[in-house]
Amino acid sequence: MARRVEPPDGGWGWMVVLSAFFQSALVFGVLRSFGIFFVEFVEAFEEQAARVSWITSIGIAVQQLGSPVGSALSTKFGARPVVMAGGILAALGMLLASFATSLTHLYLSIGLLSGSGWALTFTPTLACLSCYFSRLRSLAMGLALTGVGLSSFAFAPLFQWLISHYAWQGALLLVSALSLHLVACGALLRPLSLTEDPAMGGPGAQLAFLLHHGPFLRYTVALTLINTGYFIPYVHLVAHVQDLDWDPLPAAFLLSVVAISDLVGRVVSGWLGDAVPGPVARLLMLWTTLTGLSLALFPVARAPTALVALAVAYGFTSGALTPVAFSMLPELVGTGRIYCGLGVVQMVESIGGLLGAPLSARASKPQNLVTEALGTKVPLPKEGLGED
Repeated sequence: MARRVEPPDGGWGWMVVLSAFFQSALVFGVLRSFGIFFVEFVEAFEEQAARVSWITSIGIAVQQLGSPVGSALSTKFGARPVVMAGGILAALGMLLASFATSLTHLYLSIGLLSGSGWALTFTPTLACLSCYFSRLRSLAMGLALTGVGLSSFAFAPLFQWLISHYAWQGALLLVSALSLHLVACGALLRPLSLTEDPAMGGPGAQLAFLLHHGPFLRYTVALTLINTGYFIPYVHLVAHVQDLDWDPLPAAFLLSVVAISDLVGRVVSGWLGDAVPGPVARLLMLWTTLTGLSLALFPVARAPTALVALAVAYGFTSGALTPVAFSMLPELVGTGRIYCGLGVVQMVESIGGLLGAPLSARASKPQNLVTEALGTKVPLPKEGLGED
């Protein structure tokens, strides 16, 4: 482990950015595109939308709830072996999910096992990245997190194609193979120790400081509320537009529209965070407000043009807030406390990630999907649902 006086703002840090790029793609790119499987699970297990949405919610919650574990293990053993172990767990969960015969199996395999693997990869990687950058931190975060947008753009139609050719079981096997590349991402990490780190104390002292630090606590609550609504379109949007008589492939393409806008938003926001003078919190407030507004308009939009416009707006603004949110944390708690601070934030955020999708499931109506799978016809109101 190299020791430096201050973050180098480059050097091997760009390799860490590359690692974080692919790691974010293989974690949140997969999570965001899992709405493609949502429709398949409703049909295969003949379950309500709210119960199926718990698969993704449990995975997000475990990833965030387990982040302090990933942070603590990284502090003791270094980020590299922890992230590599997380990649193995994430791939194993997807592999076991391909043999599922009930939703409970999916809760345990994807939600618990893959979620645990994601917990060991995401937080340690971003914390390691924060140690390498100071002046260019927002830009580095923005570039690293563009992997989410690019992979979401590619994964949504890819998953739909895989399902149409290999069924959802075969598609999950291939997602497992993709997830195994997280091991290679972990191998690229080289932990960096800054001279301020010993002054911050051990994990216990850092946690005590954070729990008595008012700005950090308020910031954590704010991010938890943001996280409650953040993943809702990625879980329910495909089913929602199919209820509006969209075909499966165009519905999956709408997620790709969100993803490409998300990609642009992350790069623009990362550049603005470093280029615009003044507190980064102003940008975070702007992007958060616009994200909430676009989310609120989704349920009332019916025209395809309006839905595409909202997808573009939501993708850009939700993508833009992410690098700013993570780059603000070292400014609040110091780089030396970033592993502990990011772990605590992710743990508390899990409350929002766990409850967001199931609480919003009232708006989705999967009954027509289930009856088509059973080969029966049940009369339903025609408004927005079609004739069957």
